Amino acid sequence: MVEAVARVASLTVFPIKGCAGMAVERREVTTTGLAGDRQFMVVAPDGRFKTQRRHPLLATVRPHLDGSRLALSADDRGPCTLDVLDDGPRRQVEIFSKSHPAVDQGEDAAGWLSEVLRVESRLVGVTPEHHRATDGLVPGLSGWADSGSLLLLSRAAADDLSDRAAERTGEPIPLERFRANVVLSGCDAHAEDELDRVTLGTAGLAFSKRAVRCAVVTVDQRTGARVGPEPLETLATYRLTDNGIVFGAKYTVLTPGVVALGDELSVGPAEVRVVCDRS
Repeated sequence: MVEAVARVASLTVFPIKGCAGMAVERREVTTTGLAGDRQFMVVAPDGRFKTQRRHPLLATVRPHLDGSRLALSADDRGPCTLDVLDDGPRRQVEIFSKSHPAVDQGEDAAGWLSEVLRVESRLVGVTPEHHRATDGLVPGLSGWADSGSLLLLSRAAADDLSDRAAERTGEPIPLERFRANVVLSGCDAHAEDELDRVTLGTAGLAFSKRAVRCAVVTVDQRTGARVGPEPLETLATYRLTDNGIVFGAKYTVLTPGVVALGDELSVGPAEVRVVCDRS
């Protein structure tokens, strides 16, 4: 028997790794996650990837991906709009000590990002043959995400954390700090940790692992300023494990589909067709 355990309260695509998210009402779920999620990445001239851990100003870059057009905006900067290069000049990039080919997105994007981030940067996209495996209980595929195809977080967990932090410090914690693809409502806090095989909209997912949190959650996602140590200090009081501080969960896509706001997250015995590479 299929049982609905939550509903989709918000959907967010992050077109560029480390940059601001793009709220959507409906999205295709591909083998690598929400369509367009982490399709692009900012790298140094030597190909090493950039994240908010070392470059918090990435948070101030607001991308909007519409088919084959990518628009970039940031406060106090004119916009930059470019045609996405799906199969253009290649550049080797390094992410977590592994090398991958990527498609360089050209000089206009590189120059614009270098000005905003105040350090020489280039923008790269996934190649048509992109195949980057994730780890976890059920391995899958991803674009340039740290790990996992989709990050799910219950709103109840975020609200509980915010209340705990406010009680300790007087300041609540914005939900956007956690950069979740899918925020769930109508379920208990941390329900996302307790699931196995689920259906999200028409897509089949499998729990992969809980999300280990780093210093990115201490960055103000609107200004790019480091405003820590919260929420890590509060999280450490009740979400510290042998692997680190965990909050939210990573899921692997087993069966592609479509998800929209208000859709159910359900569990049940329905068969799913594994389309990811488990090797």
